[in-house]
Amino acid sequence: MRQILRLTILALFVFSFSSYSADPKTKDSYNADVIVYGGTSGAITAAVQVVKQGKTVIVVSPDKHLGGLSSGGLGFTDTGNKSVIGGLSREFYHRVFLEYDKPEGWKWQKKEDYGNKGQGTPAMDGVDRTMWIFEPHVAEKVFEDFVRENNIKIYRDEWLDRAKGLTKKDGKIISIKTLSGKTFTGKMFIDATYEGDLMAAAGVKYHVGREANSVYNEEWDGIQPEVFQHGHYFQKNVSPYKVEGDPKSGLLPYVSAEKIGEKGAGDNKIQAYCFRMCLSGNPDNRIPFAKPAGYDASKYELLARVYKAGWTETFNKYDPIPNKKTDTNNHGPFSTDFIGMNYDYPDATYERRKEIIKEHELYQKGLMYYLSNDPKVPADVRKEMSNWGLPKDEFKDNGGWPHQIYVREARRMIGQEVMTENETLGKKAVSGSVGMGSYSLDAHNAQRYVKADGFVQNEGDIGVHPKNPYSISYASIIPKKEDCLNLLVPVCLSSSHIAYGSIRMEPVFMILGQSAASAAIQAIDRNVSVQEVDYAKLKEQLLKDKQRLEL
Repeated sequence: MRQILRLTILALFVFSFSSYSADPKTKDSYNADVIVYGGTSGAITAAVQVVKQGKTVIVVSPDKHLGGLSSGGLGFTDTGNKSVIGGLSREFYHRVFLEYDKPEGWKWQKKEDYGNKGQGTPAMDGVDRTMWIFEPHVAEKVFEDFVRENNIKIYRDEWLDRAKGLTKKDGKIISIKTLSGKTFTGKMFIDATYEGDLMAAAGVKYHVGREANSVYNEEWDGIQPEVFQHGHYFQKNVSPYKVEGDPKSGLLPYVSAEKIGEKGAGDNKIQAYCFRMCLSGNPDNRIPFAKPAGYDASKYELLARVYKAGWTETFNKYDPIPNKKTDTNNHGPFSTDFIGMNYDYPDATYERRKEIIKEHELYQKGLMYYLSNDPKVPADVRKEMSNWGLPKDEFKDNGGWPHQIYVREARRMIGQEVMTENETLGKKAVSGSVGMGSYSLDAHNAQRYVKADGFVQNEGDIGVHPKNPYSISYASIIPKKEDCLNLLVPVCLSSSHIAYGSIRMEPVFMILGQSAASAAIQAIDRNVSVQEVDYAKLKEQLLKDKQRLEL
């Protein structure tokens, strides 16, 4: 009788448990102290920091692969002054060094043949040696190691329901819901995406495009016609018309008919995107450039005219990374940057973004095929291009093509404080530092237009170097109090267009991701808003974590 009773009770327990699991009110609902939205490098360092400080975290990642651009082809790291890179960001580059300190890290090339490029940075205050140049798969392994070692729970390929997936009460985000139906509830939220979708869904104010110089009393924001800081412009007269010199024949592809605005004026244009291709120069590890769908050689006629005018810098940004590969970036007047084709990306629907990304992919694949095969391309260029191809051992689930487009800039929060060129160039002091930047104020071209004299030109390419590294304020990674009380934004932070050109570097995103997490923990512990965090105590924690806050 007792045995029957025990079995009956057990059956009732199992039935009750099964019914609870299937309850639509509880199914696919998850809770943690901190919810991090994004799969970027900044998202991962934020999550690691939460765990290290004894709190729970869930990473809700739209991406399947972790690390964003750091594992998506940008292996020739933009660092500036390396001494201001500390904390988990510096640990990442130390771990990269350790990967290449292993014999098995050199499959296609001898370590001594690659030399000391990016290797062996001297130890800084007890922090071990670093390496700043690496292959995509190595970076992804380091991020996955971070996740595994810290037992971080990640839900991948989960996309925020931007229309109705955010619950907010009394100025605080309560939960977010993804398109798959999963709900994530937390005390603090961190938006670490390149796009700032969580920030926007939370009703936080933001800006897209270039501000007029007058907005923040700047010199290098806004439209900058006839300003050339790099070599990404037409150095000789090139006709933009289908029939050279004949406006009636119509414009060539990728040239805008819009007249250029006044110098310093604001607009809705953003700097160009591209894919940071990892190319292989090893015939045993190389996928030849194939003709992409819809390929049309006439779309690259403008490049043919650039060559005709004597341009010879095709391979200047095939930066060497280990194992006979490159991090290939834009260079020249007509290159991998798909100028003017991304204006609607920041606020676009997911469907439209996918279209924009595909358009960029086909443009860039078509460019590679054109450079390799078209008779209008100089023979020496075509010969050299035959030595390159996509790597067989990178991005294996995507045919060797990067999984992350280079979103150089999208939304930028208008937060409690705005970082401008005045702070980055040392003209104005910064208080409440949570990290440092040092790279040049670097913006790529935003438009290609026809000048008054009838020739084509690019506009928007800026590269202004700070004299010294600068601090980034805590107030620039938090919203205004009236917008949201429990959100931190370390990637789409509060910055003018031109200041963002310097801040937007991967090491900085990792630094700010970690600092944002530290602030979130302190806000939880004191039961205050992110705006009420005691900076003195936050600074104490950041310094303990070996963050660099000032010179």
